[in-house]
Amino acid sequence: MTSGSALPESAPALVVTAHGGGDVLEVREQALPVPGSEQVLVRVAAAGVNFIDTYQREGVYPIPTPFVCGAEGAGEVVAVGPDVNCFVIGDRVAWGQGLGSAQAYAAVDTKNLVHVPQGVDLETAAAAMLQGLTAHYLSTSTYAVQQGTVALVHAAAGGVGQLLTQMVKKRGGRVIATAGSAEKLETARERGADELVNYAEVDDLAATVRELTDGVGVHVVYDGVGLDTFEASLNSLRPRGLMVLYGAASGQVPPFDLQRLNKLGSLFVTRPTLGSYVATPEELRARATELFEWIESGDVQVSVGGRYPLAEARTAYADLEGRRTQGKLLLIP
Repeated sequence: MTSGSALPESAPALVVTAHGGGDVLEVREQALPVPGSEQVLVRVAAAGVNFIDTYQREGVYPIPTPFVCGAEGAGEVVAVGPDVNCFVIGDRVAWGQGLGSAQAYAAVDTKNLVHVPQGVDLETAAAAMLQGLTAHYLSTSTYAVQQGTVALVHAAAGGVGQLLTQMVKKRGGRVIATAGSAEKLETARERGADELVNYAEVDDLAATVRELTDGVGVHVVYDGVGLDTFEASLNSLRPRGLMVLYGAASGQVPPFDLQRLNKLGSLFVTRPTLGSYVATPEELRARATELFEWIESGDVQVSVGGRYPLAEARTAYADLEGRRTQGKLLLIP
């Protein structure tokens, strides 16, 4: 390992002590990670708070405990492994995959790293990686939005929702945005949404969406809510429409009869994940480069909805899971 100035022997880390609710999170002082041959050690400026962290914490995505929470962050390289040649000490970097980001110093695989341009601050970079890259692949690859595309975006005031709304609009689409309060709908409007639906105030969400599309339905539904919206999402699609289930904030969708897709108009359903769309370092960096260009130009704005010290991580995740937030939540080690 090659390092710059002297580093501390230990630093705080957010540890998942067992599978369960927020009470299993504990801040512990731990020895600094030692970067492997193709890893760098990063002084973490900010770590992202994401639903995937809760799935890992609960054991939905099983990981042996204890482990350090967090899959996303940004910071400055302070040491490099022996086989690293594309990053050097002092580089500003960000990542959106891996494990162990919620700590003061994190060892990160170089295959998951991107350089952060000088025009993007590190907190914005941390806030943009997982959700920004997710919105990017959803709108450019899972369903390649083009001029005239009509998209239903659920939870449009959330981190991914705000970014998706902006990217769909940038690519010429029309956005029907849903959220659960007037305040959140105003945020969606500010991000460019064309129509706003408060799903807490309508009896039949799909019928409302169809009214807004002259009875036809939408080309694509971007649904990160899951259980609570899945049925309405299916029923909002036009024939041969695509249901993109990219998350489950309200709970996992149970198995259902695929024959229903036939009856509803030869629909498509996909359950994508970021890893499949940044499968190589080259693809990751190409997407990140375009994302950062959009951020630097002002075409895409990243909203940070809250900053929490590690000691308040339980509150951060409770706020996320309780849908009490707008935009991205960050942990500041």
